[in-house]
Amino acid sequence: MTGSSGARRLTAKRFHQHEGVEDWRVLYLGAHAHYACDSFAHAVRLVRAIGDVAQAVGHEPDVDMRPDGVTVRTATGRDGSLGPLDVQLAQGVAKAARREGCRPVPSRLMAIGIAVAQDRGADVRPFWSAVLGYEPIGADDAVDPQRRSPHVWFHELDPPRPGRGRVHIDVSVPADAVERRVAAALAAGGRLVERSPRGWWTIASPENHGVDITAWPDVEDEDGGAQESTGTSV
Repeated sequence: MTGSSGARRLTAKRFHQHEGVEDWRVLYLGAHAHYACDSFAHAVRLVRAIGDVAQAVGHEPDVDMRPDGVTVRTATGRDGSLGPLDVQLAQGVAKAARREGCRPVPSRLMAIGIAVAQDRGADVRPFWSAVLGYEPIGADDAVDPQRRSPHVWFHELDPPRPGRGRVHIDVSVPADAVERRVAAALAAGGRLVERSPRGWWTIASPENHGVDITAWPDVEDEDGGAQESTGTSV
C-alpha cells in the first residue's frame, strides 16, 4: 500500500516497532507528539531544536507552539501516510526534547475529523471544500491546506435517507488514552451506541448528537485490520 505521495506506506504497527518513537502516537493525518515546556522561551528553544532535526533529516514536520508546550506532527503523504523519514524525524525530535528538558505528554494529543454523510450517488465534497477553503484528497476526504483545522470525510448514509444529510464528529486519540476518554464522555451524560472491535466507540450526546471516539489509527496493522469509522447514525 502506498500513500498519496506514492511512497511505500508504513503502518502504525510498523512505526511503533522502531526504537526511539515511544513519545509518539499515530492519529489522523500522521504521527503526533506533545512535549510539555516550562515557559514560552523554553518552548522556543525546543522548536529551534526541532528545526535542526528537520534540516538534518531532510523532512519537515508541522509544529504548534504554546507557552506550556509544543505539538509536532509528521507525515510523508498528504493523506497522513507514514514512511521511513517520519521514523527518523520522530527519533530525532524525541532526543532533542530530552536534551531541552521537555516532557512527553501523549495524553494531550487529539485530532478531530468531521464526517459528512451523503445520499448514494451524491457528491457534496465540492460544496464543503468551497465553503471551508479546503482541498480534496483521495476519493473521500477534504483537508485544510494549512493542516490546522479538522479534516472532512464524506461517506454514504446507511441506510439511504434521500435529502437528509448527517454530520458527526470523529475524535482521534491515542490507543492508550481512548478508554479514559470514552469513560469521561459517558460520565458526562453520553450514551454508548456501538463499540466496534475495529477500534472506535460511537457515543450519543444527551441531545443525541453523534460522536465517534477512535483509536484505530494508532494500532493499524499491515493486514488492514483496523479501518476508519463508518459513522453509525444515532
